[in-house]
Amino acid sequence: MSQPDHITALDLPVPEREALDEDMRRYFDVCDEKLGMVPNVLAAYSFDQDKLRSFAGLYNELMLGDSGLSKLEREMIAVVVSSSNRCYYCLVAHGQAVRKLSGDPVLGELLVMNYRCAELSTRHRAMLDFAVKLTENSPEIEEPDRQALRDAGFSDRDIWDIGATASFYNMTNRMSAAVDMMPNAEYHSMDR
Repeated sequence: MSQPDHITALDLPVPEREALDEDMRRYFDVCDEKLGMVPNVLAAYSFDQDKLRSFAGLYNELMLGDSGLSKLEREMIAVVVSSSNRCYYCLVAHGQAVRKLSGDPVLGELLVMNYRCAELSTRHRAMLDFAVKLTENSPEIEEPDRQALRDAGFSDRDIWDIGATASFYNMTNRMSAAVDMMPNAEYHSMDR
């Protein structure tokens, strides 16, 4: 079965790179350099460069900015939240990131399917349990949930970052579903 040949199901005017503002052209050039492609989510947002800048800025701050969470931990959160939401785009894209950062393709696949089956540290189990509960039952988050994270070694700042990362992927998962966003085909074969 081949992948659909669209970025989204919407007929949005995705501009040619030359038509983008200089800062966005440079951003896409960095994507090409580091990833070998421009992720479809960025291409989709490019029809409105102000929204693209906002999305990219928040992503870069949450996923690449200073945090007590490692890049791998943040990608793990992205995958388990996306698994709960059945977000095809993010499972493919962030599953690949987990494979790359962990060096373990099995871990990437287990997190996509069911993180509870993976051999995880107490720290990672607590982090992912919290992210999934926040995704599936946010009104039920209470102090014992935060204390479980503290007991696993997370600071209150780390708890903020876990919540912010999980919340961001809940938003992106819903946006992906709303527009039927498709991941880049390259993700499927990377880091296997």
